[in-house]
Amino acid sequence: MSSLSILIIDDEANIRKTLTIFMESRGHKVRTASNVHGAMEEATMYRFDLALVDLRLGTESGLDLIPAMAKSFPWMKLVVITAYATVETAVEAMKRGATDYITKPFDFDRLDHVIAQIASFCEMEKRLMPATKTGERLTAELEIKSREPSMQRALMLARQVASSEAVVLIRGMSGTGKTVLARSMHLMSRRAKGPFGVISCPTLSKDLLESELFGHLKGAFTGALRDNPGRIAACEGGTLFFDEIGDLPLSIQPKLLRFIQEREYERVGDQHTRKADVRIIAATNIDLEEAVKEGRFREDLYYRLNVVPIVLPSLAERPGDIEPLASSLLAYFNAENSKAIQGFTEEVLAIFRSYAWPGNIRELRNVIERAVILCNASQIDAGLLPETMAAKKSSLRLGDPVSLGLIEEQHIRKVLTETASLQEAATILGIDQATLWRKRKQLGIR
Repeated sequence: MSSLSILIIDDEANIRKTLTIFMESRGHKVRTASNVHGAMEEATMYRFDLALVDLRLGTESGLDLIPAMAKSFPWMKLVVITAYATVETAVEAMKRGATDYITKPFDFDRLDHVIAQIASFCEMEKRLMPATKTGERLTAELEIKSREPSMQRALMLARQVASSEAVVLIRGMSGTGKTVLARSMHLMSRRAKGPFGVISCPTLSKDLLESELFGHLKGAFTGALRDNPGRIAACEGGTLFFDEIGDLPLSIQPKLLRFIQEREYERVGDQHTRKADVRIIAATNIDLEEAVKEGRFREDLYYRLNVVPIVLPSLAERPGDIEPLASSLLAYFNAENSKAIQGFTEEVLAIFRSYAWPGNIRELRNVIERAVILCNASQIDAGLLPETMAAKKSSLRLGDPVSLGLIEEQHIRKVLTETASLQEAATILGIDQATLWRKRKQLGIR
């Protein structure tokens, strides 16, 4: 059975504990709530596959909670649990959005059956999702869309050459999405059904890199305990991507040049010449022309690789893409961590817009993943950003070109920081304490 994320809503502590132990013993992740307010708060902060809703929650009704949850969290399955089950109750629960109902005291075989059916249904829904919902494809989807002309030009060129057999050289700073673009080009090409392999040039020594690329025979060197066909052979009919090819050792460069020109190579320790049908895409974050001048890179290999150069701009050069990318990454990490964080505060978006992003999209991805994991509110606020970014936030002044919402948020934050109690802060702000409490919740201020 697939693991589910389950919310148990019951006003009896013993019931919550019993159901939690039962569900966790089946490998499910469980959170609990004892009333309507707590249930909505949990469902806002975390993403659940299933909610078990008690029909009577003290003075509140679980039947009234069901339509609210069904509307706000349409992906969530709702099952009523009750000691007062009647046909009329069951029909009414279904009308309001429930998937099923279970009676108290629990028949655990029945409970197992219901949960198994829902797990099966959730698994089917996941299989029917488009490929862009999986981690790798979602990331690709994120980074091959753009509002910025410089990035749009790069993407248009990539689409134009994807269906050809031309060697492509992708240039750009570290973290700009070179590997993702190479993979996307492979998926758009006639080789899409073939393998896509990656050789990371900086991570392997000269000897290991040659063996990994061309393969070796058993006994060709110390530690060669078995034959290794090599990455070229493994990518037959597909695409081989050289990440940071500027770090390719000089001794291997003529062998790669020969393969690109003649599609021929030999494994380490073997005299037999082999052929392979593999397309080459390479990427670099260094100035290869300068490397050629300094003798660190062969000029003939450079010209052979530089058939179709594609330049990816840095994230700082794509300001219009930052917020859409951040929102898409938030949706992805919400799903990864079973959360339902609704967005970013205006202060965070302002920091995102003014930050230099030296690590580019990779840094943005890491910042948002960290914030999602740490966030226990409905929005990500500046307190969840790394210190190096939070330090960049500017002090706003009246008349600055920012929204009233951001000015209000920063003013409330400053007053709360400098006062000893919520009542004192509310008095200074000229609002009642209940209003200030609601604003704190809305802004994610702890």
